[in-house]
Amino acid sequence: MELANRTYHHGGLREALVEAGVALARTGGPSAVVLREAGRQVGVSHNAAYRHFRDREDLLAAVAAGCMEHLGRLMIERAAEVELPDPRDAAWARLEAIGRAYVDFALTEHGWFRTAFSGAVAHTAGPAEARPGPEAADPEDAGPDAADPDPYAQLALRLDELVEVGALPAERRAGAQYAAWSAVHGLSALLVDGPLRQLPEGERQTAVASVLGAVARGL
Repeated sequence: MELANRTYHHGGLREALVEAGVALARTGGPSAVVLREAGRQVGVSHNAAYRHFRDREDLLAAVAAGCMEHLGRLMIERAAEVELPDPRDAAWARLEAIGRAYVDFALTEHGWFRTAFSGAVAHTAGPAEARPGPEAADPEDAGPDAADPDPYAQLALRLDELVEVGALPAERRAGAQYAAWSAVHGLSALLVDGPLRQLPEGERQTAVASVLGAVARGL
């Protein structure tokens, strides 16, 4: 749906172009994120779009950040749903919850997942507010982690929580995020674009449980 006949002030056009790009990415992946089309979606000229982004790569980098934020907020939501009385059980459950959220995001939002990890590099530094995403969870409901929707930060917080409650020895915390992220991202990529994409639903769930279990045992 085009957003024509709008007037933009104080950086509003840049934000609108990123928002349009995120919408394009959702259905078409990174290849669908094109400056000309984003400008058409918001009802501005090609030249107007170039005042905010040097080229397509510039826009794609901003859109990738928006897609990554969608992923991070899903991780926050899933972690906030965990309610267990034992702090250790809760910490492990939250780690598993964000891992499952990551895989679910990849499986249900192929376009956003591919775009988030497209590797685009920005030429210009845009304001944080230009990265659109779903509304942040209420801090009263989601806890202090809701302040940072970066997926890497969410993983680090969950691992830190394991140390804080005594579920993970402090000496084993260093570098744990690399192994955990690599395992979950690798599985997600295999399920979306790799040889595991044809797995039946039951086998897919077995694969997810197996990888998340291996991560927990490795920690």
